[in-house]
Amino acid sequence: MNTSGSISDNQIISKILSRDRKTLLMFYRRYAPKLSRFIAGKIGNPADAEEVLQDTLYAFLEAIRDFQGQSTVQTFLFSICQHKVIDYYRRKKLKHAVFSQMPQLEAIISQLYSPEEQLDAVLVKEKIHAVLGCLLPRHRQILQLKYLDGLSVEEIAKRLAMTFKSVESQLFRARKAFVEHFISI
Repeated sequence: MNTSGSISDNQIISKILSRDRKTLLMFYRRYAPKLSRFIAGKIGNPADAEEVLQDTLYAFLEAIRDFQGQSTVQTFLFSICQHKVIDYYRRKKLKHAVFSQMPQLEAIISQLYSPEEQLDAVLVKEKIHAVLGCLLPRHRQILQLKYLDGLSVEEIAKRLAMTFKSVESQLFRARKAFVEHFISI
Protein backbone atom coordinates (compact mmCIF):
# COMPACT_ATOMS: atom_id res chain seq x y z
CA MET A 1 0.00 0.00 0.00
CA ASN A 2 1.13 3.54 -0.61
CA THR A 3 0.72 6.42 1.82
CA SER A 4 -2.79 7.26 0.62
CA GLY A 5 -3.97 3.76 1.62
CA SER A 6 -4.64 2.61 -1.92
CA ILE A 7 -2.93 -0.30 -3.58
CA SER A 8 0.09 0.52 -5.78
CA ASP A 9 0.32 -0.28 -9.49
CA ASN A 10 2.96 -2.94 -8.86
CA GLN A 11 0.77 -4.56 -6.22
CA ILE A 12 -2.21 -4.51 -8.59
CA ILE A 13 -0.19 -6.25 -11.31
CA SER A 14 1.33 -8.76 -8.90
CA LYS A 15 -2.00 -9.67 -7.31
CA ILE A 16 -3.83 -9.95 -10.63
CA LEU A 17 -1.07 -12.21 -11.95
CA SER A 18 -1.46 -14.38 -8.85
CA ARG A 19 -5.21 -14.60 -9.66
CA ASP A 20 -6.41 -12.56 -6.71
CA ARG A 21 -10.10 -12.10 -7.50
CA LYS A 22 -10.60 -9.25 -5.03
CA THR A 23 -7.86 -7.22 -6.69
CA LEU A 24 -9.28 -7.99 -10.13
CA LEU A 25 -12.71 -6.81 -8.99
CA MET A 26 -11.17 -3.68 -7.42
CA PHE A 27 -9.29 -3.06 -10.67
CA TYR A 28 -12.50 -3.43 -12.68
CA ARG A 29 -14.46 -1.10 -10.40
CA ARG A 30 -11.68 1.48 -10.50
CA TYR A 31 -11.02 1.54 -14.25
CA ALA A 32 -14.15 0.28 -16.08
CA PRO A 33 -16.17 3.49 -15.48
CA LYS A 34 -13.25 5.67 -16.62
CA LEU A 35 -12.74 3.54 -19.71
CA SER A 36 -16.48 3.55 -20.43
CA ARG A 37 -16.58 7.34 -20.40
CA PHE A 38 -13.50 7.54 -22.62
CA ILE A 39 -14.89 5.02 -25.11
CA ALA A 40 -18.36 6.64 -25.13
CA GLY A 41 -16.68 9.87 -26.22
CA LYS A 42 -15.16 8.03 -29.18
CA ILE A 43 -17.91 5.55 -30.12
CA GLY A 44 -21.55 6.59 -30.17
CA ASN A 45 -23.16 3.15 -30.20
CA PRO A 46 -23.44 1.88 -26.58
CA ALA A 47 -23.31 -1.81 -27.60
CA ASP A 48 -20.16 -1.23 -29.66
CA ALA A 49 -18.67 0.84 -26.84
CA GLU A 50 -19.31 -2.01 -24.40
CA GLU A 51 -17.66 -4.45 -26.80
CA VAL A 52 -14.58 -2.21 -27.05
CA LEU A 53 -14.50 -1.98 -23.25
CA GLN A 54 -14.53 -5.77 -22.92
CA ASP A 55 -11.90 -6.12 -25.65
CA THR A 56 -9.72 -3.58 -23.82
CA LEU A 57 -9.99 -5.35 -20.48
CA TYR A 58 -9.29 -8.72 -22.07
CA ALA A 59 -6.27 -7.32 -23.95
CA PHE A 60 -5.00 -5.77 -20.71
CA LEU A 61 -5.17 -9.14 -18.98
CA GLU A 62 -3.29 -10.73 -21.89
CA ALA A 63 -0.64 -7.95 -21.87
CA ILE A 64 -0.27 -7.60 -18.12
CA ARG A 65 2.85 -9.80 -18.02
CA ASP A 66 4.54 -7.30 -20.36
CA PHE A 67 3.85 -4.35 -18.05
CA GLN A 68 7.25 -2.95 -17.08
CA GLY A 69 6.12 -0.10 -14.83
CA GLN A 70 7.39 2.55 -17.25
CA SER A 71 3.97 4.19 -16.97
CA THR A 72 1.06 3.96 -14.60
CA VAL A 73 -1.41 1.09 -14.92
CA GLN A 74 -3.99 3.65 -16.00
CA THR A 75 -1.75 4.98 -18.79
CA PHE A 76 -0.98 1.44 -19.93
CA LEU A 77 -4.69 0.56 -19.88
CA PHE A 78 -5.76 3.67 -21.77
CA SER A 79 -3.06 3.07 -24.36
CA ILE A 80 -4.54 -0.38 -24.97
CA CYS A 81 -7.99 1.17 -25.07
CA GLN A 82 -6.94 3.74 -27.66
CA HIS A 83 -5.65 0.91 -29.86
CA LYS A 84 -8.93 -0.98 -29.42
CA VAL A 85 -10.91 2.09 -30.49
CA ILE A 86 -8.71 2.38 -33.58
CA ASP A 87 -9.18 -1.35 -34.24
CA TYR A 88 -12.94 -0.86 -33.93
CA TYR A 89 -12.92 1.77 -36.68
CA ARG A 90 -10.62 -0.35 -38.84
CA ARG A 91 -12.97 -3.33 -38.49
CA LYS A 92 -15.91 -1.10 -39.23
CA LYS A 93 -14.22 0.15 -42.40
CA LEU A 94 -13.24 -3.39 -43.37
CA LYS A 95 -16.74 -4.63 -42.65
CA HIS A 96 -18.14 -1.95 -44.90
CA ALA A 97 -15.75 -2.80 -47.71
CA VAL A 98 -16.00 -6.56 -47.42
CA PHE A 99 -19.52 -7.26 -46.28
CA SER A 100 -21.27 -4.66 -48.37
CA GLN A 101 -24.80 -5.76 -49.16
CA MET A 102 -25.02 -3.34 -52.08
CA PRO A 103 -22.77 -4.45 -54.93
CA GLN A 104 -23.74 -1.39 -56.99
CA LEU A 105 -22.46 0.89 -54.21
CA GLU A 106 -19.27 -1.14 -54.01
CA ALA A 107 -18.81 -0.72 -57.79
CA ILE A 108 -19.11 3.06 -57.43
CA ILE A 109 -16.69 3.17 -54.51
CA SER A 110 -14.20 0.86 -56.23
CA GLN A 111 -13.75 3.47 -58.97
CA LEU A 112 -12.28 5.75 -56.32
CA TYR A 113 -9.60 3.18 -55.45
CA SER A 114 -6.25 3.07 -57.17
CA PRO A 115 -5.43 -0.25 -58.91
CA GLU A 116 -3.28 -1.24 -55.91
CA GLU A 117 -6.10 -0.51 -53.50
CA GLN A 118 -8.53 -2.48 -55.67
CA LEU A 119 -6.16 -5.45 -55.63
CA ASP A 120 -5.75 -5.12 -51.86
CA ALA A 121 -9.54 -5.10 -51.42
CA VAL A 122 -9.89 -8.24 -53.57
CA LEU A 123 -7.11 -10.00 -51.68
CA VAL A 124 -8.63 -9.08 -48.33
CA LYS A 125 -12.04 -10.37 -49.47
CA GLU A 126 -10.51 -13.64 -50.61
CA LYS A 127 -8.62 -14.00 -47.35
CA ILE A 128 -11.74 -13.30 -45.29
CA HIS A 129 -13.74 -15.91 -47.19
CA ALA A 130 -10.88 -18.41 -46.76
CA VAL A 131 -10.76 -17.69 -43.01
CA LEU A 132 -14.53 -18.07 -42.68
CA GLY A 133 -14.18 -21.47 -44.32
CA CYS A 134 -11.66 -22.53 -41.65
CA LEU A 135 -13.87 -21.65 -38.70
CA LEU A 136 -16.15 -23.95 -36.74
CA PRO A 137 -19.65 -23.89 -38.26
CA ARG A 138 -21.12 -22.21 -35.15
CA HIS A 139 -18.48 -19.45 -35.23
CA ARG A 140 -19.00 -18.92 -38.96
CA GLN A 141 -22.78 -18.74 -38.44
CA ILE A 142 -22.56 -16.20 -35.61
CA LEU A 143 -20.11 -13.99 -37.53
CA GLN A 144 -22.31 -14.11 -40.62
CA LEU A 145 -25.41 -13.21 -38.62
CA LYS A 146 -23.57 -10.33 -36.93
CA TYR A 147 -21.58 -8.91 -39.84
CA LEU A 148 -23.29 -10.08 -43.02
CA ASP A 149 -26.88 -9.92 -41.85
CA GLY A 150 -26.23 -6.98 -39.51
CA LEU A 151 -28.15 -8.51 -36.62
CA SER A 152 -27.66 -7.28 -33.08
CA VAL A 153 -26.57 -9.68 -30.35
CA GLU A 154 -30.13 -9.68 -29.06
CA GLU A 155 -31.51 -10.59 -32.50
CA ILE A 156 -28.95 -13.38 -32.90
CA ALA A 157 -29.90 -14.74 -29.48
CA LYS A 158 -33.56 -14.88 -30.49
CA ARG A 159 -32.81 -16.47 -33.85
CA LEU A 160 -30.54 -19.15 -32.36
CA ALA A 161 -32.60 -19.63 -29.19
CA MET A 162 -29.62 -18.71 -27.02
CA THR A 163 -29.18 -16.32 -24.14
CA PHE A 164 -27.77 -12.85 -24.79
CA LYS A 165 -24.67 -13.64 -22.70
CA SER A 166 -24.14 -16.93 -24.53
CA VAL A 167 -24.22 -15.16 -27.90
CA GLU A 168 -21.81 -12.49 -26.61
CA SER A 169 -19.46 -15.23 -25.46
CA GLN A 170 -19.73 -17.15 -28.73
CA LEU A 171 -19.24 -13.95 -30.72
CA PHE A 172 -16.14 -13.14 -28.70
CA ARG A 173 -14.71 -16.62 -29.32
CA ALA A 174 -15.63 -16.48 -33.01
CA ARG A 175 -13.92 -13.11 -33.47
CA LYS A 176 -10.86 -14.37 -31.64
CA ALA A 177 -10.73 -17.51 -33.81
CA PHE A 178 -11.23 -15.37 -36.91
CA VAL A 179 -8.31 -13.09 -35.98
CA GLU A 180 -6.05 -16.05 -35.17
CA HIS A 181 -6.80 -17.69 -38.53
CA PHE A 182 -6.57 -14.36 -40.38
CA ILE A 183 -3.09 -13.71 -38.97
CA SER A 184 -1.88 -17.25 -39.67
CA ILE A 185 -2.99 -17.35 -43.33
